[in-house]
Amino acid sequence: MIEKIWDFLRLREPVPLALDAACGTGQSTVALKEIAFRVVGTDVSRKMLARAPREAGVRYVEASAEALPFADGSFQLITVALALHWFDRSHFLAEARRVLKPSGWLVIYDNGFFGEMKENPRHERWYREDYLVRYPSPPRNKDPLTDDECRNHGLRLVEREIYTNEVSFSAEELASYLMTQSNVTAAVEDGGESSESVREWLVESVAPMFGKPRGTFRFGGAIEYLQAVV
Repeated sequence: MIEKIWDFLRLREPVPLALDAACGTGQSTVALKEIAFRVVGTDVSRKMLARAPREAGVRYVEASAEALPFADGSFQLITVALALHWFDRSHFLAEARRVLKPSGWLVIYDNGFFGEMKENPRHERWYREDYLVRYPSPPRNKDPLTDDECRNHGLRLVEREIYTNEVSFSAEELASYLMTQSNVTAAVEDGGESSESVREWLVESVAPMFGKPRGTFRFGGAIEYLQAVV
């Protein structure tokens, strides 16, 4: 994603200061160091921020995406990774425009699991009919941003790029990845199942689909480039 952003924005050098909104445990924040001299990551979860890596040029602030504690025009670049669907979008877009410099960029990107295993098409059926039925996704706003929605907040949707990528997992690694999805964490937090029992069911379910030690799984999403209107 960082390489794509660098290329699309035609950067010749890193931007002075970038913001990573809803940064979680900081993976996307640290990645921004490749295209920004200094980076700030914000999130509402103190526990997630406590797990974020501490590195030179990176700092973290506990704050919601809808109420950013920064002065007007602070950032040349704002990124949002896998989080917009949880936001009050109207409030966030207004805040993003406020803290962006004139002609600054807001880049929103996602990366989702398609449930497709290249080596075994049966996996997709299991994913749709067993996994997602047992662990349904919590409500969220997955509607794509519209031109009018952006325009109403002083932003211009310049480009939306759709992409795919592949990830290699063993059965145990696939189970570990699925354990991080919000539908599974919600089921565990609600007390319906323990994390141990969920993981055991996942490994037992997916292991027979692996004819080899590793399988190839399809991911993908969209990258949206929004520019602050002067």
